[in-house]
Amino acid sequence: MLPSQEFDPLVELSGCWTTALAERYLPVRELAGARHECVAGRLVISPFLRASESFAMVSLGCLLAPAAEAAGRHVLGRVNLTVSPGLWIQPDVTVLHTLPATDEEDRWVPAGHCELAVEVSSDDNPGPAAMDRPRRCAEGGVPWFMRVRLTRDPARVDVRLLALHRPGGPDTVARAVSGERLRADAPFPIDFDPAELLP
Repeated sequence: MLPSQEFDPLVELSGCWTTALAERYLPVRELAGARHECVAGRLVISPFLRASESFAMVSLGCLLAPAAEAAGRHVLGRVNLTVSPGLWIQPDVTVLHTLPATDEEDRWVPAGHCELAVEVSSDDNPGPAAMDRPRRCAEGGVPWFMRVRLTRDPARVDVRLLALHRPGGPDTVARAVSGERLRADAPFPIDFDPAELLP
């Protein structure tokens, strides 16, 4: 008689992940707080956030909320932004133009509901390079992407706003570093100093 092996969904389902399987098997207890994303059926698990990244996420959400809400948009934190059953990402800040209408959409937010997705990273925690969140967002019809990059020594923030819907691929429409102002008229009025994202 062969010894029984415990079923490990991270190994056994590699390349086969879908939203339905994720609902059944995720989160894995030992990785409950990690970011779980999926590209082409392959699960991508990212490490826990640094405190400075968390601070930047919350601060950015607060900075964007007044203008976004005045434009009829909704600022959220991380959601399962879903392009297809085998492709979802979790932006650090998500701005929706359409709120989820069903329980299913609430769990797996259609990418078509998203106006702006934001990625916050640092030199010490760049996140999985293979994820290429701007490209994944563009595949789902998300028109705007913001990349926030933190460095600790010296303390500095670099913010880029990308238009994903233009011919030829992503186009940087605004960029600023600490001490400058990031200004843009679309997707809604944006005006802040990236230094405001530092603790």
